[in-house]
Amino acid sequence: MYELVQVGEHSYYIDCPAKIGIYAENDGSVCLIDSGSDKDAGRKVRQILEQHSWHLKAIFNTHSNADHIGGNKYLQSQTGCSIYAPGIECDFTRHPVLEPSFLYGGFPPASLRHKFLMAQESDVHYLTQDVLPQGMSIINLPGHFFDMVGYRDADDVVYLADCLSSRETLEKYQVSFIYDVEAYLSTLETVKTLKAKMFVPAHAAATEDIAPLARLNIDKVHGIAEKIISICAAPVCFEHILQRLFNDYGLVMTDEQYVLAGSTVKSYLSWLKDAGRVTIQFADNMMLWSVPR
Repeated sequence: MYELVQVGEHSYYIDCPAKIGIYAENDGSVCLIDSGSDKDAGRKVRQILEQHSWHLKAIFNTHSNADHIGGNKYLQSQTGCSIYAPGIECDFTRHPVLEPSFLYGGFPPASLRHKFLMAQESDVHYLTQDVLPQGMSIINLPGHFFDMVGYRDADDVVYLADCLSSRETLEKYQVSFIYDVEAYLSTLETVKTLKAKMFVPAHAAATEDIAPLARLNIDKVHGIAEKIISICAAPVCFEHILQRLFNDYGLVMTDEQYVLAGSTVKSYLSWLKDAGRVTIQFADNMMLWSVPR
């Protein structure tokens, strides 16, 4: 864990739970793509940089989930590096309580205000193309989160953040977090067509051919959608939909899983409702979901 892997002349990634990209410039300075989950991750990154006599110039966050920005504060305090994040992700990174608040739908209890869902605040600026190293470009990857992006560097290595998951992750968690299902599927259709020297997803193995994994993730989304539709054969409330999914997939409910999977299922329901595949009604002051008759 936290092994440095070289994938191009100037391109590397740190193999850890949420892969961290490194792009090294000729002057000995480097930029990171994401920073890991917490201070300990940041400390391990700093040790790798010191071993190679690299100076950290900037961190480019792909999105604001805590496991991607958790090392920001530590690394910035140690190196004085600049940090950049795209769009709404910048605001969430500046104010990390927004993540558990958004997921919970209100002020989150203390059991959700921890490093896995709420990173420490960091001084971050809005991402623009002009702050990137020469030859690096932004790839818009919305869907998993609000304004998530990936990056293609000058070595033709593409860092894909959380726009797809490994087969093992899909089989273990089944309902992977998605904010906007329609945007997510559109992103995967685009990713499926991309060509690069190497693709580095945050939660799957690096690969030269991303298309098979993109197709697997697309199929998983449609499978979950069909499952939800089948549960809505008769009018049913959200809590029972979520319960059925957890029971049928053999998952275990926790407070974290409730907000992560629960938010995702609500996003599926919104997508299906907008497409006319499910509808809502109110009975006894309860919102019920069902298939249109």
